[in-house]
Amino acid sequence: MAGGTAGMGKGLALHFLSRGDQVTVVGADPAKGRRFLDEAAALGAASRAAYIQADLTSVAANLRVIEEVKARHSALDGLVLTAVRHFPQRVETPDGFEGTFSLYYVSRLLLSYGLTGLLEKGADPMIVSICGVGMTKGEIHWDDLSLRQGYGSVKAMLQGGRATDLLGVAYAANHPGGRTRYLLHHPGFTDSGTDSLRQPAKTIIKLLAKVMAQPVGKSIQPIIELMDEPPAGRGLLAYDRRTPVPASTPTLDPGNARRLYEQTRHLLAALDQ
Repeated sequence: MAGGTAGMGKGLALHFLSRGDQVTVVGADPAKGRRFLDEAAALGAASRAAYIQADLTSVAANLRVIEEVKARHSALDGLVLTAVRHFPQRVETPDGFEGTFSLYYVSRLLLSYGLTGLLEKGADPMIVSICGVGMTKGEIHWDDLSLRQGYGSVKAMLQGGRATDLLGVAYAANHPGGRTRYLLHHPGFTDSGTDSLRQPAKTIIKLLAKVMAQPVGKSIQPIIELMDEPPAGRGLLAYDRRTPVPASTPTLDPGNARRLYEQTRHLLAALDQ
């Protein structure tokens, strides 16, 4: 569970622990990691829960996570990608990426491809990318992926969302004979906490969440259902809650998916080093 120490990632992690599964979560905040392990112990699942501390905006940190997961597990039944963070000002990572793009896209790219070998050994493997699939706002800024010109936090988040959509499309196209399904899932507005936000956005989102957001427990139910009983066939699944998102949706364009993959495929060379 990348981003498994809070929000929907944590909710899914505790659900699978409660039914007897082994779960490893990844998060940047050691205090949240300790709280997760304490909650796992309260469920009687201390021996089946693990926490890896990592800032997933870093390529090196993602590669370390992949190696640690490989050391802990001989196979994976699922990989849940849910890490998000709000960057009110532009942040450039040591690898030269804009922070949102690095977390939303680069991390999910590396973890998806880097852990495919373990997933293919799982019982009925699935990658779950919690995102905004079905939304059509935002675009890929092909000549400025790191948004050095005209940065805006909303602009960055929308680009990140569109990039995660295309990642799922490209992954499925690149593994036509694979057993691993790739689920893009839009959970709707969920009260997942506001730790990554600053004022005044933090207060605004808190107020909106009280009125409009659904609780984590409700938001994760469609994902659990799709993981437990996936539709027939392999490849890409895209859902807005329980409603399938058509493959013809413009933001799932195979040509754009291939273009983004080709523009960033050099990152995968790090997996073989």
